[in-house]
Amino acid sequence: MFNEFKKFAMRGNVVDMAIGIVIGAAFSAIVKSMVDDVLMPPIGLLLGGVDFSDFFIVLKEGAKAAAPYHTLADAKAAGAVTLNFGLFVNSVISFTIVAFALFMIVKGMNKLRATEEPAPVTTKKCPHCCSDIALEATRCPHCTSEL
Repeated sequence: MFNEFKKFAMRGNVVDMAIGIVIGAAFSAIVKSMVDDVLMPPIGLLLGGVDFSDFFIVLKEGAKAAAPYHTLADAKAAGAVTLNFGLFVNSVISFTIVAFALFMIVKGMNKLRATEEPAPVTTKKCPHCCSDIALEATRCPHCTSEL
């Protein structure tokens, strides 16, 4: 059973998949940082100094402190139940960037992948009956015409 598992785990596609998952997780962290730390601050500044991660709706006030809460961290500290649509917007932007980057990587890999050479031609058409016949044939097996 151990040898069978070793054979399964060492197949090329399983190892490739594992490497892809690790690289994908690292790439996702980079994109999340890019969205949270690079893209959203200027967008928030253009919209009047708004921080998207602090967009939330209080569904139920917290037991420790009453509303209003100025930041999501204040609401969480007070134990409030919130609907965090600003974090959702950040996640949608992150997903869009990751999906586009993966699309570009797959597109580039497809271009690099060697195109398959067409199979060698082994047949020809009979000029009389239009049947497929072997290249070496001197007589058509269907209509018996000499070629």
